[in-house]
Amino acid sequence: MKILIIGGSGFLGTELVRRATAAGWETAATYCSRPASATGAAGAAGAAWHRLDLRSPGHIDEVLAAVTPSAVINATSGGSDWVVTADGSIRVAMAAARRGCRLVHVSSDAVFSGSRIHYDETCLPDPVTPYGAAKASAETAVRLLAPSAAVARTSLIIGHGGSVHERLVHALAAGTHDGVLFTDDVRCPVHVEDLASALLELAVSDRAGMFHLAGADALSRHELGVLIARRDGLDAARLPVGRRSDTLMPGALDVRLDSRATQEHVRTRLRGAGEFLRVH
Repeated sequence: MKILIIGGSGFLGTELVRRATAAGWETAATYCSRPASATGAAGAAGAAWHRLDLRSPGHIDEVLAAVTPSAVINATSGGSDWVVTADGSIRVAMAAARRGCRLVHVSSDAVFSGSRIHYDETCLPDPVTPYGAAKASAETAVRLLAPSAAVARTSLIIGHGGSVHERLVHALAAGTHDGVLFTDDVRCPVHVEDLASALLELAVSDRAGMFHLAGADALSRHELGVLIARRDGLDAARLPVGRRSDTLMPGALDVRLDSRATQEHVRTRLRGAGEFLRVH
C-alpha cells in the first residue's frame, strides 16, 4: 500500500503517518513549513516528506506525480483561510480524480449550525462561520469531483496532551492564558488514535460517501476540560467557566455528530471522552 497524507505534520497527520509506517505501508506526507521529521515525531523518519502549498495551482499535481500513491488522505487544516481549506481541497480532489487515486477527505462538524443538535451522515451542511463555510464548500466539491471518495466529518480531536484543546486546558489551569471554557458549547470529542485508525480503514476500503467519525460522548468544552485536568493531575477548579451564548463569538453551540451508521462499516471503535480520558 502506498499512501500520501496531506497535512502530515499536523496533529492528526502525525498520527496517520505513525500508524501507516508502523503498518509497513510505503508512506509519503506533506508539510507547508516544517516536516514532522524535523521534530522527531514517531514514525516521521519512515515517511518521505514533500513540501506542498495548496494555494499554488499545480503544486499538488507535482507531488502526486512524484509519489504515485494508491490512496490520499487530505488531513490538512487551513482554518478559515478559504484558499487553503476550500480551494486547496478542491485542487486535491481534482488531482486525485485525474490520477485515479483513492481519496479520503477529512471534514468537520463546523459545517453545521447546531440548530438541530443531532446530526447523522444524511444531514446537509448549514455553516455559520467562515471556517464551516470553507469546509462545507470543500465537502460538496469533493463529492462532485471524486464520487468514489470518502468524506469523513469529525469533531474535537484529543490525544495524549498534544492537541490544541489539551494545551489550552493546561494554560488556563496555570493562569498563563486568558479565556474561559464554555458550559453551553457541546461537541463529541474523538481520540486521535481512534480517528487515525478509522481513516486508514477507509483509505483501504472502497466505500464512498459521507462518514461521521466522532466520539460516543457529547460534552461541553468545560466538561471536556475537567476530564483533561483530572487525567493530567491539574486542579479542575482553576478552570475558568463561561457561556458562549453570553458572548458575541460566532459559531454553533450544540453539535453532536451521530456516528452510529459509520460504526456499522468501520471496525475501529470510536470511544467516548469519558472512556479515553478516564483516570486509571
